[in-house]
Amino acid sequence: MVNSAPMEELWPMPSERVCALMRGVAERILPTTEELVDEVFSASQLRTRYPFVVEDPVLAAGDRRMNKAYLIHWLTATIQSPGRRVPPCEDPETLSFARDLVRRGLDTNDLGSWRAGQRISWRRWTDECFAATSDHELLRETLQVSAYSINTFVDDSMTALAEYIEAERTDLARSANAERHATAQLLIEGAPISRARAEARLGYALTGTHLAAIVWVDSTERSEVLEAAAEHVMRACGAGRRLTLVASTNALWLWIPADQVPPTSTLQPELAGLSGVRVALGRPGRDIEGFRRTHLDAATAQRVLARLGSARRVVRYEDIQLVAALSADMAQAEQFVTDTLGEFATADTVLRETALTYVQERFNATSTAERLFTHRNTIERRLSRVDRLLPKPLVDDATSVVAALMYLQLRDDR
Repeated sequence: MVNSAPMEELWPMPSERVCALMRGVAERILPTTEELVDEVFSASQLRTRYPFVVEDPVLAAGDRRMNKAYLIHWLTATIQSPGRRVPPCEDPETLSFARDLVRRGLDTNDLGSWRAGQRISWRRWTDECFAATSDHELLRETLQVSAYSINTFVDDSMTALAEYIEAERTDLARSANAERHATAQLLIEGAPISRARAEARLGYALTGTHLAAIVWVDSTERSEVLEAAAEHVMRACGAGRRLTLVASTNALWLWIPADQVPPTSTLQPELAGLSGVRVALGRPGRDIEGFRRTHLDAATAQRVLARLGSARRVVRYEDIQLVAALSADMAQAEQFVTDTLGEFATADTVLRETALTYVQERFNATSTAERLFTHRNTIERRLSRVDRLLPKPLVDDATSVVAALMYLQLRDDR
């Protein structure tokens, strides 16, 4: 990697006035880095050519941490030594993210957000410089030195990251997990590979029924609980074995020989003592195609939580399939909710739960009352209020209302 010891200077030492201006601007921007990183992250999501990074919550979080670490590193170094060549950032979380990229078969060429980060950070920097002085000569020299410093820092950091990734790739190529992960990826992508060869590499039978799960945490500080969580998921499925792949520092991919998805009410108490753990479950599938499809279902369920910013800890694909299709375009999804629910979109959770349960109980008020432990007359009063708030009566548009309510449940569970 690029050495962080004293580095060769590539441009003349800036004047004292330029140093003072750069230091002052860096000090003003540093407390707002969280806001700036949010802007970078939003830009990378809107115009990304790398959807596999943006749509995976674990990789997206790592990408965001990398941008924040780079920004803080450069600003801090600029405060200390304005206008000087800044050593590349070797933040531990950035290196952890690099290892995650290697495990997914990616490298620095697959990252688009760092370029977006560079553009947005430069725009913010120039705006602050213009706000700080009206001296055109001072401004010209400051922006020139700043451009040298920022561009060189980004180039040095990405070169260092690429070198680290290459070293990690060499190490990973020697491990059994790398071979299993490559084989699973071929199966997920539908590439031609014989059953016998795939089973030998995976150490897992591809006949019968498979249920996939993705187990992840939002912080590397909690990654030590992943294996315990995987055991809980396996036991909840009534199985005694599983195929486990280390997808990243913060995530495991599981395949379990099970033909039923455990209810969330079973899994949630099991995971209660494991802080920060989250689980996405696919639908059971048979043989090689089932192995592929159940993982894609679990990955879709995980993406839906990320897309909606939901904090729900356990999600099953079969429970959010409609929401998955609905939320592919967030703007259209929000419009669908507004059009479908009208004033009911802001109704309290009791009314929402009553409407959902009523549909699930096939429009039977008596069984709805029993399920909610409420008197039938109370249920009927609630249903009357539901119909007054909806643009159309519930029974006339039940499917759309249920889809919109499920979307709101996930979106509001933050």
